[in-house]
Amino acid sequence: MSNNNPKEGIFKNKIVLVAMALDATTFESLSPSRFVSFTLPNPTCSHSLLRVAVLDSPLQSTHPPHVAAMLVPQGRETDWIFSTKFGHLQLLFTSPGISRLILIGNQLNESDFDSSPYIYHRPLKCSLHHQGFEVWSKPLLLALSPKSLFKNCIPEIPIMSYEDNLVSSVVIHQCASSHVGEMLVEDVEIETQSDMHHGCLRMEFRRRLRFKRMPNLIQTEVLIAPEIDPGSNTVRIGEAKFVPDLRVLVHPYLAPMVASLSLISEYIEQQIQNGFRPKALCLGVGGGALLTFLAIQLGFEVIGVDSDREVLKVAKNYFGLEDSEFIHVIVGDAIKYMKKLAYHRTLHSKSSSVDHCEHDGFDHLVNGEVTAHKFDVVMVDLDSTDVRNGISSPPLEFVRKRVVLAAKLVLSEFGILAINIISPSQSFYDKLVNHFQKVFHELYKIDVGNGENCILIASISPQVFSDRDCSNSFLLRLKSVIPETYINSIRKI
Repeated sequence: MSNNNPKEGIFKNKIVLVAMALDATTFESLSPSRFVSFTLPNPTCSHSLLRVAVLDSPLQSTHPPHVAAMLVPQGRETDWIFSTKFGHLQLLFTSPGISRLILIGNQLNESDFDSSPYIYHRPLKCSLHHQGFEVWSKPLLLALSPKSLFKNCIPEIPIMSYEDNLVSSVVIHQCASSHVGEMLVEDVEIETQSDMHHGCLRMEFRRRLRFKRMPNLIQTEVLIAPEIDPGSNTVRIGEAKFVPDLRVLVHPYLAPMVASLSLISEYIEQQIQNGFRPKALCLGVGGGALLTFLAIQLGFEVIGVDSDREVLKVAKNYFGLEDSEFIHVIVGDAIKYMKKLAYHRTLHSKSSSVDHCEHDGFDHLVNGEVTAHKFDVVMVDLDSTDVRNGISSPPLEFVRKRVVLAAKLVLSEFGILAINIISPSQSFYDKLVNHFQKVFHELYKIDVGNGENCILIASISPQVFSDRDCSNSFLLRLKSVIPETYINSIRKI
């Protein structure tokens, strides 16, 4: 064995595995953001191949470098999470400090897709694990490791496994738009924890929207119910037709966002008692679950604004979003639209000698768009997505003072602004809070509880809230349709 290069001496006979597809020297050094994939004969099955994908992190800061391998779950080899560079990059970023990530999984054959569409059911066990994978893969993993990893000794390459709550899935629609690129709609069966104290699991059917540019992120998620005969006892993904059930919000941050309404529940109750329907402006529509929930479950009149026509088409065809008397969907840039509303509202106020009632309905439309009236709540569900830096919400543009002022101008006297926050850094969050404190009277926060999101709530007027008001029918209704824990967790900043 050579003291200078133990890797060469140990694997001079093994490295042929890599050489069959590529020059072995390709992997001797790290190259930020380089992505290479190839196939190899499966050593445990002569009639099948393995797909190997190697990605070097765009952030090379560890010395010596850290290399890790991950097994692709059996049956999910074609999922964008495991078959694209975007998905691979997100997997790498979920394990901080990894310099090179190696994915190994089965290479599926055309015969594996005899059924159309392809239906995934989680196997009882992973075949790679149960055929000595950790033993026969070691030479390959070392051959795919950079030379700098061998300065002191032969390294151990950790093997990670990917686990989530997915039980079954089937893609029911796939399309693309000029804004977000390729996207898919899938019906899934997942395991959910129904009892936080005893950890009991139950099965639940959901419909999801995912983008190829960020395949590990669920963009939209709603409950679905099977259309089956009353006498049927079993339902499986791919064997029944499902329809959206929009009575419950399952996307993690939507229920906390709705919980913000408890701060102005007395005001909303008073407006309802006076015969006025509360009004909401939703910046960002996605699958439309929030719009539909506000209208159906809480009696709001809602305007939703989104720039992507194809996403809105998917929302209407697959997620139950419908234009109606109380749900209005507008195609356009959400921030520009809000600024436009603020501008029209300013002109409206200056030109009117008589102060209009703030709840006199949607004043009028120009080219199908509302131009002047105030909202009880503005809910912001916009993000800035970069596969390299992850997702942040809201977009940086929202931090600008002119945008914050526009949000204030479109709100009624006791209105609130509720924003989904995914902060890429503490400085981003601090800057956002600072901007809102300069414009709004009070700020509140709700922790979503998933380690990523929080809801920031800004109010124009001081809030006096009592969660024990049994005479407030709106508050009672709110508590009946979202978990009360979110209401109780509201904290003033």
